[in-house]
Amino acid sequence: MNQEVALKILESGQSAFLTGPAGAGKTYVLNEFIKWAKKHKKSVAKTATTGLAATHLSGNTIHAWSGIGINKSIPYRFFDKLSKTRRETITRANVLIIDEISMMHDYMLDMVNEICKIVREDDSPFGGLQVIMAGDFAQLPPINRADDEIQGGFAYLSKAWEELNPAICYLSSQFRQEGQDFLEILNAIRENNVRRHHAEALLERVGAETSEIYTQLHTTNFNVDRVNERRLADIYDEEMTYEMTHTGAEGKVMSLKRSVLAPEILKLKIGATVMALKNDPSQRFVNGSIGKVIDFEDGTGYPVVEFNNGRTVSVGYDTWEMRDGDRKVAGVTQIPLRLAWAITVHKSQGMTLDGAVLDLRRTFAPGMGYVALSRVKNLNSMSLLGIGRSALQVSPEAVKMNQLWEKESQKLAKLY
Repeated sequence: MNQEVALKILESGQSAFLTGPAGAGKTYVLNEFIKWAKKHKKSVAKTATTGLAATHLSGNTIHAWSGIGINKSIPYRFFDKLSKTRRETITRANVLIIDEISMMHDYMLDMVNEICKIVREDDSPFGGLQVIMAGDFAQLPPINRADDEIQGGFAYLSKAWEELNPAICYLSSQFRQEGQDFLEILNAIRENNVRRHHAEALLERVGAETSEIYTQLHTTNFNVDRVNERRLADIYDEEMTYEMTHTGAEGKVMSLKRSVLAPEILKLKIGATVMALKNDPSQRFVNGSIGKVIDFEDGTGYPVVEFNNGRTVSVGYDTWEMRDGDRKVAGVTQIPLRLAWAITVHKSQGMTLDGAVLDLRRTFAPGMGYVALSRVKNLNSMSLLGIGRSALQVSPEAVKMNQLWEKESQKLAKLY
């Protein structure tokens, strides 16, 4: 299916699943639909499963939009405590967009479905909203930690997905990548059909020199932190330190710290590349925005950051909270920034990079290598620190589903 047909289907008012390979233009179609919807006076809730992905739509995370936050089930008396503003936001919407749906648990989609039904007082799927889910299940799956009380699967396994029965819009063209050879490699990985010549072409990029200094992508926060700390040490300038404070029971605080990704001790210097970890109430930056520290504010010592959107902001302390109804059970306060010369592959999903240095020696989730490799445009715009066999694998279930969805999409396209 091409982009024009997919756009017609979205404009028809049908709920839909917009999918296809990395670089197929899913975000482009979403943005074109948003323009059309605004022109036709529709209220569009633009959300994504991660803060960084949400920035590409100038939107919010689905967790924040729905009011769920970091909860893995709907808390006791949730609806009694839901703010009037949140209720109005959910009720006012005509369309709900959820980008990077592959990273959303099935139980999470069921929670959003239930919240929309109850708040909108409508028993139809998602309370009558047109729901547009976008993403690629060959990319990163939802994360389950060993100590999570609830272990979830792909969103398409949810009751909400079955109930919604979305139209399948499978985009078949790719626009991000340049060069047929690289495109062939990515498609082979996506189909779990990597041959020897594909692997050899990638191995030629191990240790390859690049003409520019590129962002590094690593599989773990440990390696990301090590790179960022080294780059910070290379700057011979005054270092400012900001220490996290917290309240609440130890277990709740630890869970909250893990969710927000803010460092317990943040060290910054002028010239440091940073990423925002929270939406700014004044909308000057959002969770995932990248920028550079250019100064420290007189008096407060707050870092002054010039973000890539052109805005210069003095970034002060902010607080993340975990609540049980109206009771605050944990809170952490820190400058909502972290160093960003290197980022994790998970954080990079949805990004398009001019080039990257990739460390794929220790991938631990299906689709991780595919996500990292497909961030760049061609083989010459990346260097590999190393690559393991698991980096060339995606979920077998996703491969099977993609084959079914592609056929279903082809049948639907013939009607337009």
